[in-house]
Amino acid sequence: MDGETSKLSAAVIVAAGRGTRAGGDVPKQWQSLAGRRVIDWTIDAFKASPHIGAIVVVVHPDDTKLLARPDVVMAIGKETRSGSVLAGLSALEDDAPETVLIHDAARATITERVIADMTRMVEKYDAVAPGLPVTDALWSSEGEGFREVNSTVDRSHLFRAQTPQAFRFDAILAAHREHDGEAADDVEVARAAGMSVRIGPGHPDNMKITTPEDFARAERIIKGRTAMDIRLGNGFDVHRFGPGDHVTLCGVRIPHDRGLQGHSDADVGMHTITDAIYGAMSEGDIGRHFPPSDPQWKGADSAIFLAHAVSLAGERGFAISNVDCTLICEFPKIGPHAGAMETRISEIMGLDVGRVSVKATTSEKLGFTGRGEGIACIATATLVTT
Repeated sequence: MDGETSKLSAAVIVAAGRGTRAGGDVPKQWQSLAGRRVIDWTIDAFKASPHIGAIVVVVHPDDTKLLARPDVVMAIGKETRSGSVLAGLSALEDDAPETVLIHDAARATITERVIADMTRMVEKYDAVAPGLPVTDALWSSEGEGFREVNSTVDRSHLFRAQTPQAFRFDAILAAHREHDGEAADDVEVARAAGMSVRIGPGHPDNMKITTPEDFARAERIIKGRTAMDIRLGNGFDVHRFGPGDHVTLCGVRIPHDRGLQGHSDADVGMHTITDAIYGAMSEGDIGRHFPPSDPQWKGADSAIFLAHAVSLAGERGFAISNVDCTLICEFPKIGPHAGAMETRISEIMGLDVGRVSVKATTSEKLGFTGRGEGIACIATATLVTT
């Protein structure tokens, strides 16, 4: 790992099991889930995390051709889970990270919050694992069929174990090398080596696919996350008055005894709408994409800026649902021109005119707009995934 990546946690994803209870022609980690394989959802959750560097995926010897992911390191699993984890850890040894997260491939609905919590907590406690308090009543019983309740079990100190379980790399590697036999998870291996393991916050969505019915639940979780991404962006801009015989607002030329000053055509309305769209995508403002220091944009039609923002949103998989723009000025009067402004904005954006709102207000003679020194504008844009 390079200098930046070495500061991150590594991840070992264990995918060498056979998972026969899940049914299917192939092990569960290779089966389809919401249009992709289970293992791809799992890997991509760790790839998307800013806290994770190197990723090792441990696969069964018969499954090596199924992985086909050049963005991860492949290790060959063993007969036991503990042996497979050791194989994954050993693959990291030559360029060892400080900390490592060990995760079951069948937990494809892992959340970024759990990954972040584990990487943060392992820096302080050296060994930590996510868990959920048991909330249901617990009974003990014996026999088969419709069993009789023998006793109620105290659940006040019980937790449901989850992964990823996080450790100091050197410590968990040594623990696995010393461990003889199988273990339920890596916490058991760590505790057998004398390590203290803290329980961190788990998440109800971080489920493990075990039976055929679990696929339906996992798909509901994934679709609930990816169904729609809604973004709101705000824009604010100001331009002062100067010499001129007109102003251009939201693409409409309005006769006036003064003009607006700016490097481009000083269309404060269109600039503000453009900034709102950029803001919804965390793309800064017009100045980032069209620097005022660049002479090619002197006097430019602001429709260029707005069209770019709309195009960028499309490239990112967003549709613009609506925009709402409010011009703040004492003059010129906006009302007579608002319809034409909405039409022009809708043309540039490719939106139905009913999704564009342009209106105006005064500042009751207060401030620079009240003194007639310039025009201000605020705008909001809503973006949704397509």
